Amino acid sequence: MCSVSAISISFPTCSRLHCNVPTEPSKSNLKLSRIRTNPSLHCHVRVPPPRNRKLTSCDGGLIEAFQRLDGSIEAYAYVLELCGKSRAISQGRQLHSLIFKTFPAIELEFLAGKLVFMYGKCGSLDEAEKVFDEMRHRTAFAWNAMIGAYVSNGEPASALSVYRNMRSSEGVPVHLHSFPVLLKACANLGDIRTGTELHSLLVKLQYQSTDFIVNALISMYAKNGDLSAARRLFDGSVEKGDVVLWNSIMSSYSTSGQSLETLQLFRYMQMNGPPSNTYTIVSALTACEGFSFAKLGKEIHAAALKSSHCFQVFVCNALIAMYTRCGKMLEAGRIFRLMDNHDVGNTLIDMYSKCNHTSYMGCAFLMMHEKDLISWTTVIAGYAQNDCHVEALELFRDVAKKSMKTDEMMLGSILRACSALKSMPIVKEIHCHILRKGLLDTVIQNELIDVYGKCGNMGYATRIFESIKGKDVVSWTSMVSSSAHNGNENEAVELFRRMVETGLAADSIALSSILSTVANLSALMKGREIHGYLLRKGFCLEGSIAVAVVDMYACCGDLQSANAVFDRIERKGLLQYTSMINAYGMHGWGKASVELFNKMRQQNVSPDHVSFLALLYACSHAGLLDEGRRFLKIMEHEYKLEPWPEHYVCLVDILGRANCVLEAFEFVKMMKTEPTTEVWCALLAACRSHSEKEIGEIAAQRLIELEPKNPGNLVLVSNVFAEQGRWDDVANVREKMKANGLEKHPGCSWIEIGGKVHRFTARDKSHPETKVIYEKLSEVTRKLEREAGYRANTKYVLHNVDEGVKVQVLHGHSERLAIAYGLLRTPDRACLRITKNLRVCCDCHTFCKLVSKLFRRDIVMRDANRFHHFESGLCSCGDSW
Repeated sequence: MCSVSAISISFPTCSRLHCNVPTEPSKSNLKLSRIRTNPSLHCHVRVPPPRNRKLTSCDGGLIEAFQRLDGSIEAYAYVLELCGKSRAISQGRQLHSLIFKTFPAIELEFLAGKLVFMYGKCGSLDEAEKVFDEMRHRTAFAWNAMIGAYVSNGEPASALSVYRNMRSSEGVPVHLHSFPVLLKACANLGDIRTGTELHSLLVKLQYQSTDFIVNALISMYAKNGDLSAARRLFDGSVEKGDVVLWNSIMSSYSTSGQSLETLQLFRYMQMNGPPSNTYTIVSALTACEGFSFAKLGKEIHAAALKSSHCFQVFVCNALIAMYTRCGKMLEAGRIFRLMDNHDVGNTLIDMYSKCNHTSYMGCAFLMMHEKDLISWTTVIAGYAQNDCHVEALELFRDVAKKSMKTDEMMLGSILRACSALKSMPIVKEIHCHILRKGLLDTVIQNELIDVYGKCGNMGYATRIFESIKGKDVVSWTSMVSSSAHNGNENEAVELFRRMVETGLAADSIALSSILSTVANLSALMKGREIHGYLLRKGFCLEGSIAVAVVDMYACCGDLQSANAVFDRIERKGLLQYTSMINAYGMHGWGKASVELFNKMRQQNVSPDHVSFLALLYACSHAGLLDEGRRFLKIMEHEYKLEPWPEHYVCLVDILGRANCVLEAFEFVKMMKTEPTTEVWCALLAACRSHSEKEIGEIAAQRLIELEPKNPGNLVLVSNVFAEQGRWDDVANVREKMKANGLEKHPGCSWIEIGGKVHRFTARDKSHPETKVIYEKLSEVTRKLEREAGYRANTKYVLHNVDEGVKVQVLHGHSERLAIAYGLLRTPDRACLRITKNLRVCCDCHTFCKLVSKLFRRDIVMRDANRFHHFESGLCSCGDSW
């Protein structure tokens, strides 16, 4: 394996890299909210193919059909449908131009619906919207075509919005064939509420027993996690002879990971149901996960042989995948060699990639006799997705050398590999390659914004963003994420505000991104504004959106609102439970986390590694030693989950807080895996808290050996030495840091007042109101000294300086400046919400407790470890953090 520095893609340099480059025409700012409320209605009758057989050539060629087009409205309608199905947008646009020259306005209304259909099928939502918005009298077909266009182009929320507008337009019927499309939108959005409403409407219209409707309902309920409802629909169906119905329910169980139920249905179908088809076999094979299913997999293989389905490409791909998952590599290779189809190779590469078997993936790629664009794209994406970024770049170099065609998927994969490596020179070379080949479009520009942002070059990211004429929601989301990634959270929030002002509707990804940014910023007022925005836009508190809102409130210190949002989530899954368990944990409510975890298990929601990590984290901050030990055993023995290093870190931390340092050390020595730096760091912190010098020395030495260039670890070691008065050792550690160009992360605290975030660093004098802030801080300190006997504890100033200097150092800590400003600029008794990027020191912790008591102010402080709720002189952490 070569290093990153050894790779030389050798693209020609390009002077255009710094220029604004031409992009696709900007998107029109048309909004479907401008739909007129009283359209006159036309019933839609499907137009049959024109009687003039000359319209289509003998080979069905679209171009010849277009050339022989006669002047009838039926002919134009038919060819528009043909353009849509063939994705021939150029011919469709020509036809659009001819229509306006040929037909009177009354006939244009009918053809407008066909134009919406054509543009939607061709993926041009802008043009579909434009035609739709300009229609004065919308037919039922036009409404349904617009709904279908949004769903097929990945905008299910917009599809449901159009559906609601259509329903509010009196007399517009929903076409029977639109229901599957709408149900698919509900499935993709996780909007089970609207899906249930559609189900009720189907029952009212007496359509619920139609085969394709039942299949769509089963899929919708399954994708929303309600397999019981999907099964009830299947069991209640009268058409048990329909193989599509069986495939639908089997696929639902299979994709939900319920392998045994899938295979039971397959066996029952073999005995009592209709003959299986290709999709049946594939669903059954997909359910064979792991070594224990190898025998069943062979039985299904035999069934496929008997029914002659094993000669289908899809079945062969599924067989190869099944045998690979079951560890039967010889059988998988045998099937692969028997096939002479490069599509199989592509599928095998994709399957190995998803199974994290990059070595097998590479072998399959080399075995392919004919490698097409899909082959190269799939293998490059596979390496990039499995963190083999150098290998991905090497293959892309081969593509460039051979002057092969590249597409946006390949370029996206290679750009993501560059962002992971943070290799700016290679990113610039690939950027030049894209410009030379004329491959720059909005999709690639969005990827470039993301990669430059992750590489820390916000100048380039901003330049590309500003050059995009037709910015879409992905463009804005990429820029928001890049700004947040580079510590410009305020800029990220401002970008989101600008996006909303342009009229673009934020999607779930954009909302999750901005909510995460606000959470990191601890900007509660901004978070509430965004929560209100998503409610106004009709987003349901479900899925990832619900998790993001809960996390936002928890990270902003408003646990009550986080809990209220969680309680309103109708369908709680593992992600939602884990989010709330973590929220309780970071606020020190360990027992509440344990109760919720037990409730989750009672609801038959199985925990995973992440949920156990959140639980152990909660036990750690609440000092729940017995519970921590018990849940780690449950994780290993009951759920057969191998602990990650992070789980071990939590238990070491729990033992350390309980003053069981020796037991923690023995636990570290007995770990099944090699202890990571995080484990030694937790042990060293425990030794520091309980003055355990010998074990602390071992932990410090291991930390320096494992990560000699980690500034955080070196600062911790330096602080331990400083507390022991070992100033020569402190000097040695700091000299090492200086020699390696390492710096301690400066302490920074911030507070949100009036919707604006105010930042402070230690002894900061950059704020416009610096003078009054320091005057207020001095006033507060004198009051604490006079009325509460406060004296600065200089033990926590880990510098070899005079006592007077140490007192001044403590006086200028960033969290105290934030508190002083909060006391100045917020009403009496108002809660102060402060965030600090580092752990709050013991003296500042005491300072906060006394301020909360003497000034009657609740203080919610989030530091690098947890939340502290100061109230009436006490802290929720119990002085243990």
